Amino acid sequence: MKYRSLGTDGPKVSAVGLGTWAMAGNSYGKVDDAESIRAICRALEEGINLVDTAASYGGGYSEKVVGMGLKGRRQQAFLCTKCGIHPNKERTALEYDLKPESIRGELENSLKNLQTDYIDLYQFHYPDPSTPIAESLGELKRLREEGKIRYIGLSNFSLEQIREAVSVWKPDSVQVQFSLLEQSGREILHYCREQEIGVLTYGSIAGGMLSGKFQEPPVFQPQDTRERFYPYFKEPAFSRCRRLVDVLEEIAGSHGWPVSAAAIAWVNQQEGVTCALVGAKTPLQASANAGAGDCELKEEELKKIERAWLRLQDESAETVKEGNET
Repeated sequence: MKYRSLGTDGPKVSAVGLGTWAMAGNSYGKVDDAESIRAICRALEEGINLVDTAASYGGGYSEKVVGMGLKGRRQQAFLCTKCGIHPNKERTALEYDLKPESIRGELENSLKNLQTDYIDLYQFHYPDPSTPIAESLGELKRLREEGKIRYIGLSNFSLEQIREAVSVWKPDSVQVQFSLLEQSGREILHYCREQEIGVLTYGSIAGGMLSGKFQEPPVFQPQDTRERFYPYFKEPAFSRCRRLVDVLEEIAGSHGWPVSAAAIAWVNQQEGVTCALVGAKTPLQASANAGAGDCELKEEELKKIERAWLRLQDESAETVKEGNET
């Protein structure tokens, strides 16, 4: 497993991190808590030290599972969670709340869920347009002075919002959706590299699209959020993305890797990336993800993937053009 510094002189974190949204049990299909706990243990055993969760995953349920998985192993993990997003009273929409009192309340609840007295990396899950960022960051500074958090991070912030935050207090990390299929965050990666801010990528295998396990468009259960969150699972996008996966399969096969390892290696070889977050619900998945932390694509393989990605962009643009003409 490769390890990298998080931000300026930050702690060493694994190049592959464990994402735990699926462990909430209400977003990625059926999940078994005992299997989730074993997946956490396996990830730690195989070199993954960064474990990422959020208060909003299953209303805190993911945090509780992570807390059970880290019991007796807390010192092995660089533990990350997030705050600032919750359902409204009617549970019909999400609300963003980064008021200082809300941040403190969420943190105290997360500490209980995670069975710990400090969080290594505390992140704003989404920006709150109604609260000045200086007020929100000020509360994190106080929490850090109290020893309840060690580092601060931003998640799902635009480049402009990140710059505004940096003008107040530079975060240690930024979390952004980034994968071979979602590269709109590249400008954020470049900026963070310039500013020596760590970057955690989520959606690193595009909700499983880049794992190679889907040969046909999947039919997800109603509570499964993948189809709503990732635009790759319906035609014509699925077939176009599948042709890119075919290239990954060929490359991964030549190395004896799982297909997902090629996708994760690609993310980790992009300038500015510190850690690629990848979800796991079983020990087998955790092992496969951890193994990707040692994988490295050759220059000619990176170029081959780039050519396949450019073809995908051309096909997507042609589809949009045809749609506009009809």
